[in-house]
Amino acid sequence: MTYAFRRPLAGAALLLALGGTGALAADDVVRIGASISTTGQGAALGIPEKNTLDVVPREIAGLKLEIIPLDDAGDPTVATTNARRLATEDKVDVLIGSAVTPATLAVANVAAEAQVPHFALSPIPFQPGKEKWSFSMPQPVPLMAKGLYEDMLKRKVKRVALIGFSDSWGDLWVKEFKANGEPLGLSMVADERYARADTSVAGQTLKLLAQKPDAVLVAASGTAAALPVIALRERGYKGPIYQTHGAVTRDFIRIAGKAAEGVVFTSGPVVAAAEQPEASPTKAPGIAYTKAYEAKFGEGTVTQFGAHMYDVFQLLERVLPVALKTARPGTPEFRAALRDALESEKELKASQGVYNYTAANHYGVDDRARILITVKDGKWVLVE
Repeated sequence: MTYAFRRPLAGAALLLALGGTGALAADDVVRIGASISTTGQGAALGIPEKNTLDVVPREIAGLKLEIIPLDDAGDPTVATTNARRLATEDKVDVLIGSAVTPATLAVANVAAEAQVPHFALSPIPFQPGKEKWSFSMPQPVPLMAKGLYEDMLKRKVKRVALIGFSDSWGDLWVKEFKANGEPLGLSMVADERYARADTSVAGQTLKLLAQKPDAVLVAASGTAAALPVIALRERGYKGPIYQTHGAVTRDFIRIAGKAAEGVVFTSGPVVAAAEQPEASPTKAPGIAYTKAYEAKFGEGTVTQFGAHMYDVFQLLERVLPVALKTARPGTPEFRAALRDALESEKELKASQGVYNYTAANHYGVDDRARILITVKDGKWVLVE
């Protein structure tokens, strides 16, 4: 795989990196720019995404792939700079990123302005007038929340206390709960927030416990999602704790330790690929990704965040040949054809779901993209 960490390779160096022995026409290369959070608070999500670039295809439909990955440290300002550089200087045909929602929104804004197809690696609320060029790889919050609500109702939960990030990710879950959780009979008895970089949530935890909730929902992601769980257990809370799909990482289990036991997560299916029924459309791609990734990075290292990156290339294998019938890479016509192909091709099977994008739906997934898992003896297990 060709990487250009700051500047794309040029001339003979580019030809050598692409593995070609003769001259390649400019339109034989698809340039893919990625802004990923490989440092900062989103690193637990971004590092497996970047690592996955080592196991994705090197060529699709006779087109060489040149990938230009940049680190945004989870900072929306840096993500904006990265995306502008990739779109204007490197003239990429595809944008990917980022690992956290605020930075992803920044990339989406640039994609809309530059009219470049963009694969979001974290859930985003599509903004009216700017959704045309961005496609979400992660499952939308309402789809994932549905699984948590169903489990809450089975446990006779009524009163839910929420603690989440004080940014767009936390906002997404508060809005979702009010829109779809409350009509089911659930009530939010507390809404506490903390910053991604905070090292203590003692005050917020005491406020939550004072409301005597039946369950706690943590609307956070990455390793920072472990902070409220540890604080709650240290203060003797024994009730159900729910986490979003943004928290499904091995690092969460490592940091939370015994406090992680029994916490319920909504998740994409890749983390339990081998346990899925044979008829599941996500089983084969999930196992393929797991084998490829673990062969390079070690057993138990697969995350759903890296799988989102892998699935971008699963989709590209389907839509690049379609777009190629209309135009050549490196042109506005090719980028528009690629967007149109994403909206028209159906049943795009991948490790995290089956995608059926339309012009009106750039999430594209259904219940096949969701499972419930918990932690037992330090390992992920399916919730029956």
